[in-house]
Amino acid sequence: MEINELKHFVDAEHNFEIRVISHAGSRLYRVEMEDIEGQHYPLMRRGKPMLFRALDDVYAELKQAGIHRAYLVQWVAHDEMIGRDTHYQSPLTSRMPLVF
Repeated sequence: MEINELKHFVDAEHNFEIRVISHAGSRLYRVEMEDIEGQHYPLMRRGKPMLFRALDDVYAELKQAGIHRAYLVQWVAHDEMIGRDTHYQSPLTSRMPLVF
């Protein structure tokens, strides 16, 4: 989803979730939106996924789109490596609310 599409979506819809995703061992963040139907849309620029080096950069971009809340999700391969189901979507174990 391009940033201008995200702005229009925010104006029209109210039931969605923004996630700022960080992978263990990486210093980059990516942003995705999940709609009410469970579809995931990465934030894109000119057809390529946007990657951010700092949370401040993420905050600035999302503020321009009219978004002031998101969840920070840290993906760690530990559960996958030992054969357990991942719990990335669980609000109490892997997501931290962000307000900016």
